[in-house]
Amino acid sequence: MWKKVNGQLIHTTDTSRVKFRTNISKRTLDHLESLAKQYNTHINYLIENGLENLISVGYISYNKKMRPKDRIQYKTTYNDKLLARVKVFAIQNELNINDIIECSVDHINLETIKDRHYKHRVE
Repeated sequence: MWKKVNGQLIHTTDTSRVKFRTNISKRTLDHLESLAKQYNTHINYLIENGLENLISVGYISYNKKMRPKDRIQYKTTYNDKLLARVKVFAIQNELNINDIIECSVDHINLETIKDRHYKHRVE
């Protein structure tokens, strides 16, 4: 992101982003990748949107016996405050974070997602 300081633009790292590694269904990631291309965004912005919406619902129905068998490691960055809320939500619902992330895909609102250029914003 860029910040205006004394009338000049300075490139800075967004300190509200944290790296996080988890395991997610390959099929789900492929679906998110196609959505990201179609809507000119990044996969993590789609996931964040779905997580925000899922947490705002406050309820999750998940069958642990139906966990996908095709999970692969996925690393990206998330908003630190959102990730903290996801961790609490996972504990409250006795689920793993990757379960929450996979369920969040059904809660993505494509009308409110950040576009690919959001990380280059000026603040």
